[in-house]
This record gives sequence, structure tokens and C-alpha cells, in this order.
Amino acid sequence: MCLAVPGKVLEVVERDGTRMATVDFGGVVKEVCLEYLPDLQVGEYAIVHVGFALQRLDEESARRTLELFENLGMLQEEFGDAWEQAAQAARPEAGEVRR
Repeated sequence: MCLAVPGKVLEVVERDGTRMATVDFGGVVKEVCLEYLPDLQVGEYAIVHVGFALQRLDEESARRTLELFENLGMLQEEFGDAWEQAAQAARPEAGEVRR
């Protein structure tokens, strides 16, 4: 699943002519392209999808959404280590016999 996740802008830089931001998604920090929101500033929140900031969001809405995603386990699903998730899925449950 690929979510549009709210995040807080920590830093804005220009890289090869493109505005980029370091964004915190409830403890997970990723690089995000600001081409669709070129005036987004440090401290503001935005909804991010596939690495692009798409829409500004107020802080309260962002925090509520991040909390909901966390409670549902969706942040780990979206941002977790894919190799670790695959390894966990491949492990048999306690008492389960693999044939």
C-alpha cells in the first residue's frame, strides 16, 4: 500500500535546481521534493505521496493523522525496512510446522 502521509519540514535545500526538504513523518525522516509546493517552509506540514509534497496541512490535522496511522501500524508498513518485513513474514509462527 502506498499512503499519502503528513510530515513536518525540518530543512529546505536546493539540489541541482530542485527544492528539496528533509521531512519528519512521526520519527521517520525522508527526503521530499517540493516542486508542487515551492513556497513550503521549515516548520510547516504537508501531505507527501511517493516523495512529493502535495498539499499543506495544519499541525493538528497532521498529528492526528500520524497518530492514527501509527495506531493502525500503517507507518511501519509504509516506512519499515522491506527486508525485515519480508524476513518476518517468512518466519513460521511458534508451534507451526513447515513442510
